Amino acid sequence: MLKYKIAETETFEKKVTTQKYKFLYKKIKDYIYPILRENPLFGPNIKRLKGEYKEIYRYRIGDYRLFYKVSEETVIVFIIDIENRKDAYK
Repeated sequence: MLKYKIAETETFEKKVTTQKYKFLYKKIKDYIYPILRENPLFGPNIKRLKGEYKEIYRYRIGDYRLFYKVSEETVIVFIIDIENRKDAYK
């Protein structure tokens, strides 16, 4: 099976350097990226969003949500954003 590449957007990169998300970034790189490289479409913490955002998936990390888009053609997972659950769906 093909391994997906991970691409982070500028928005995401800026956000994970802030104090609020710094502690999560190590966990994301060490634990979540390997899972997404294997299969970014299915898993216990993975859900596809609905409606106008149906192209986007979310990965649950406790109270936080990691949002990403998958490109099947280029085999790349684009990490779009991370947000606290209480703010994520507004």
